[in-house]
Amino acid sequence: MNEKIHNALDLIGISRQNISHRERIITSFGGFCGILGVYFVSDSLLGAHDTAMLVASMGASAVLLFAVPHSALAQPWNVLGGHLVSAFVGVSCAYIIPDTLLAAALSVGGAIVAMHYLRCIHPPGGATALSAVIGGPAVHAMGYTYMLQPVMINAVVILVVAIVFNAMFDYYRYPAMHARSNKEKTAREDHYPPIAHADLVYALSQIDTLVTVSEEDLLNIYALATGRNKQEKQS
Repeated sequence: MNEKIHNALDLIGISRQNISHRERIITSFGGFCGILGVYFVSDSLLGAHDTAMLVASMGASAVLLFAVPHSALAQPWNVLGGHLVSAFVGVSCAYIIPDTLLAAALSVGGAIVAMHYLRCIHPPGGATALSAVIGGPAVHAMGYTYMLQPVMINAVVILVVAIVFNAMFDYYRYPAMHARSNKEKTAREDHYPPIAHADLVYALSQIDTLVTVSEEDLLNIYALATGRNKQEKQS
């Protein structure tokens, strides 16, 4: 019966990973701090109605930055580049395409393509592009300055908050380039042969799809899995 339940959960994509109550509270507070800073900046630049639309995309960024800071989609270039290029695409669509429905659809599709080629996939960027089209007269009047204020300013604000906040906890790794696994902090006497970085990069290139787990996390998963396997054989 348990196996059937687990299969059903896997089928619809419900994670079975256990997350502590402490972790949930900490990440929620991080999101609170991030949006508090973003809303303050947005409110000083736009009217209340347009601010609410902009904060929607930054709120989605907050989920990535504080709930899954190790994700490849939450890294600084993804956040900053993703929002900026999406804003550019959105404003361009609003200028060039008179039909709002078509402009809105193309802004999101175009933002995805641009983020792919610039290697800065950031899901909230789609909302940033969309807001440039349907954000109302105040946003339209900004033109391409929408990219700088409020988008770039807000992206920088939430990034700074994320870096400072996550730095307060040793087990958070943000940005990913500063990651230091437990394996690096404490030498392990028994472990399987490490995977070469070049081999990992090659393996990822063969999948031909975006992997949202960082290379560091993949290596950690490998180390934990093989380490457990070895312990079970010894016991």
